[in-house]
Amino acid sequence: MKSNVGSGDRGITSLLSGERVPKSHERIEACGELDELTSVLGAFASSLPMDEKVIRAEIQAIQAELLHIGAWVAVQPGGAGAKGLRAVEEGPLADLEASIDRMERELPPLQSFILPGGTPSASWAHVARTVCRRAERRVIAVSGESMQGPILPYLNRISTYLFVLARLCNRRQGTVETSWKG
Repeated sequence: MKSNVGSGDRGITSLLSGERVPKSHERIEACGELDELTSVLGAFASSLPMDEKVIRAEIQAIQAELLHIGAWVAVQPGGAGAKGLRAVEEGPLADLEASIDRMERELPPLQSFILPGGTPSASWAHVARTVCRRAERRVIAVSGESMQGPILPYLNRISTYLFVLARLCNRRQGTVETSWKG
């Protein structure tokens, strides 16, 4: 497949369902936010210590599911492109919730708000969390509450996962969280 096709040089692109739309179209914006989140998750994973194999595998699973969700966002409701997509299922959501529970067992209870930061990996997890929240808002703007299956709960849970993961990264690397003194 050729990478440099030039079909978008005039600010127009195609949705997965075939419609040609401006690159500023709300569905393209939402897909861009999901793409950014996927990329930031890659940067986060590269900042992890090499022995964090479970977390790396979880991040790759999230990235794969985000590409799948992006395909659903890239089709108009009822569009022809949706027929070829597999349904978004509950399994990845349940996996995230199980991961959150597993990580929280390793952490002390939160006593106050904390400032984002700490180790590079914790900082990247916080950045990814904020990108996730923006992507979630864009997807909601495209779909309201009618998005297919568990897409909206999944996006919401990713940000929770990333918050808990940031705390875990700091704890495992011996960095104390900074409480917000507001």
